[in-house]
Amino acid sequence: MAAQVPTDALKELKVNDAAKANGKGAKPAPAGDDDDHAEDSDDDAEENAAGIGADGATGAAKKKKKRKPKKKKKNPTTQTEPPSVMVSQLFPNKSYPRGEEVEYIDENRYRTTDEEKRHLDNLNTEFLSDYREAAEIHRQVRQYAQKSIKPGQTLTEIAETIENSVRSLTGHSGLTEGDAMVAGMGFPCGLSLNHCAAHYTPNAGNKMVLQQDDVMKVDFGVHVNGRIVDSAFTVAFESKYDNLLQAVKEATNAGIREAGIDARVGEIGGVIQETMESFEVEIDGTTYPVKSIRNLTGHNILPYSIHGTKAVPIVKSNDQTKMEEGDVFAIETFGSTGNGYVRDDMEVSHYAKNADVQHVDLRLSSAKTLLNVINKNFGTLPFCRRYLDRLGQDKYLLGLNSLVNSGIVEAYPPLCDKKGSYTAQFEHTILIRPTVKEVISRGDDY
Repeated sequence: MAAQVPTDALKELKVNDAAKANGKGAKPAPAGDDDDHAEDSDDDAEENAAGIGADGATGAAKKKKKRKPKKKKKNPTTQTEPPSVMVSQLFPNKSYPRGEEVEYIDENRYRTTDEEKRHLDNLNTEFLSDYREAAEIHRQVRQYAQKSIKPGQTLTEIAETIENSVRSLTGHSGLTEGDAMVAGMGFPCGLSLNHCAAHYTPNAGNKMVLQQDDVMKVDFGVHVNGRIVDSAFTVAFESKYDNLLQAVKEATNAGIREAGIDARVGEIGGVIQETMESFEVEIDGTTYPVKSIRNLTGHNILPYSIHGTKAVPIVKSNDQTKMEEGDVFAIETFGSTGNGYVRDDMEVSHYAKNADVQHVDLRLSSAKTLLNVINKNFGTLPFCRRYLDRLGQDKYLLGLNSLVNSGIVEAYPPLCDKKGSYTAQFEHTILIRPTVKEVISRGDDY
């Protein structure tokens, strides 16, 4: 989920630069269980009816009864399409795949083998397990999405397929109070088309259909116990957009390579911009330079907070902020054939409770009721209107607007470059671990 560089207008908004699995396999019934007793009783009854004595010498010939072996429920070993099997069933003992681990270089090279740093890493077992589970869920869902997304689908259908798959793979539907805060969507599935770069997801009643000529950014988050994996990719069906997508993908990977302990974010932005703007793209006979969108940034991630306190610009700047051991960053880059600058536009769908706001007296009862729902179901995790609809909320817009106007809830409007332009996005989450840099969301796809 993109972070936006504050402008004078945006500063007022205070936008930051941030049941266990059922059926794990039925256990075999212990010897002497009720079913076995029942079968033994049946056999004894047959023997008595046939007149067979203890020595078996009298009566009719005994008829042997074949016992049908009991069918044991097996743990699933592969994912379904669409994804529906909990990842915890596919990886017993929480042995989730690691991300791409990159050793530190230069003055930080010692960290890879340093005993003290390795000990610190070992203390983070639960932290890493949560992140790796969330990352594996993201990989499985997005890889299905990349295969299944086709022109002619509605944006609502695409978003709900992705979101319902995430909920299935975490084992948390988010329909009971507090369930969505245990695990599930880290933020709503963004499906931003063409000149719209970020923060667009369909509201109820949206009939928008994906077209053959569209360029769509697919940006969604997965969380487990508040550990959010934020990763995004771009879908296009026409080869004329290939250079645009390639520019952004390579820029993101360049930013990931530069990231690490003591790396200065302004310098990372310079490398990203240089990589991005070395590309140009020809679309329908016109050649466009690919520009880094200068007022969008990557960001660090905190527990239950997608936008932390640090930003990673995608253009060169004098920002001397350093990445530090223990940080979690979303490295995301946006390229555009337009102005390389986005503004608020279109209907708002994304919201999040502002963690920094103190108590505010609310006059509207609908606002008080809605705030209670938000606190219990999302906390500071971003949500959208469709999520409120799922929980059975209705006629909530007046209350929601009241919460936004009071500063308790932050609204995140769609961010768009000029109409007629095309934008693309790629993103990964990285863990700045004591011993290595782990690109936790890396997959075979990107």
